[in-house]
Amino acid sequence: MIATHTQGESPLRVAVITTFYPPCNFGGDGRYVQSFVHSLARRGCDVEVIYDADAWRVGKGIARTFDLPSPEPEPAGVTVHRLQSRWPLGSTLLTQQTGRPIIQRQAIAAILAKGFDVIHYHNISLVGGPGILALGDAVKLYTAHEHWLVCPNHILWRHNRELCDGRECFRCSLAFKRPPQLWRKTSLLEDSLTQVDALIGLSQSVAENHRAFGLKREMVPMASFMPDSAVKARVSSAGSPQERPYFLFVGRLEKFKGLQDVIPCFDKDSPADLLIAGTGDFEPELRALSAGRETVRFLGNLPPDSLPGLYRNAVALIAPSQCYEVFPMVALEAFREATPVVARDLGPYRQIIEESAAGLLFVDEDSLSAALKTLCEDRILRDRMGASGRAAVETRWSETTAVDAWFDLVRRIAVEKGKGETVRRVDALRLNSNSQAAPQADTSPNLQEG
Repeated sequence: MIATHTQGESPLRVAVITTFYPPCNFGGDGRYVQSFVHSLARRGCDVEVIYDADAWRVGKGIARTFDLPSPEPEPAGVTVHRLQSRWPLGSTLLTQQTGRPIIQRQAIAAILAKGFDVIHYHNISLVGGPGILALGDAVKLYTAHEHWLVCPNHILWRHNRELCDGRECFRCSLAFKRPPQLWRKTSLLEDSLTQVDALIGLSQSVAENHRAFGLKREMVPMASFMPDSAVKARVSSAGSPQERPYFLFVGRLEKFKGLQDVIPCFDKDSPADLLIAGTGDFEPELRALSAGRETVRFLGNLPPDSLPGLYRNAVALIAPSQCYEVFPMVALEAFREATPVVARDLGPYRQIIEESAAGLLFVDEDSLSAALKTLCEDRILRDRMGASGRAAVETRWSETTAVDAWFDLVRRIAVEKGKGETVRRVDALRLNSNSQAAPQADTSPNLQEG
């Protein structure tokens, strides 16, 4: 049921600060943040989101136009502040180069001055850099969706060609065609992180990588999640898009995603096809590699409502990333449809597979081919793994599990900091909602331009 407040009771007020937020977002991080925001609202929180449309326009290559997509509907209890300026490229570059919110500092400070119990930072790279962490007074949390705290290019993918095992940040930034960030040679980041009460890691590997690359603060482990509304929905009943069995890849077509290691496994003798959903800069090279292979099909960008059926009817999802993911949502999307995962043994995937018992790991072409063959030939094993994945998103990676852990963390920090009002609001909210989430009935837009 939807949480309500007793008369005179103030809701827990939460500010969420991130660079990208739907519809102005790239990849899954923005969607994850949106799901998190909605889950807090369902439990009775008053949430205000601050994000930077300038950074999105620069990333899209449309900095000179002021046309932005219409805001997406938000549930009651959510207010979205879209920051934008007359000089999107200049504003974004100033933040990237100084590590501070130069143009938007006043606007952000004014929003935070309204008073919040919690300020939760997500991707702050271009909404204000480390300097934004000093703004506001509240319980402060930071979730690492990438490796930006220790990597200027976010993904520990050195020179845009190999897994990083040592810092060459200046030359690497040039390889990514990005201006090097000289502020990283100062104490700005370390000093700014003292303003944050807890750094959250969504997987063991992301915490280990940050430690290995010099981050002195320990991360608090917290599970990622699939929204309860998605998990409670019926598994897709859509029929298979083709007669032959198939494996599925979903994601951006970039070199570091590793599809170039997968395509050679699908030849004329392959017992299954490979369907590829997504687009990206590396697509021409992948199409060239696939030339003459009738077992490989490129589907392009697909609407979200077409993906559940694709997941459900796949033998397995293939996740071949060559760089360190944090916690890829595609794995949970596959598990939600009772579909196992075949993943490269890198980053969080060992933890995901071991905790779910819902997939197989590979390290090279031979072990990948063996994993594909096993799941094609042993349908009982495939279905058992799929059922285990479905069970995992209903329990270990459920919204209720993740958000309850978040409330526990907020309460603990509030107690330590002597913020009694925040403690009382958390206790009242959890009592009233009984930790039960349900979809909001009111989906009217509530967006303010900053």
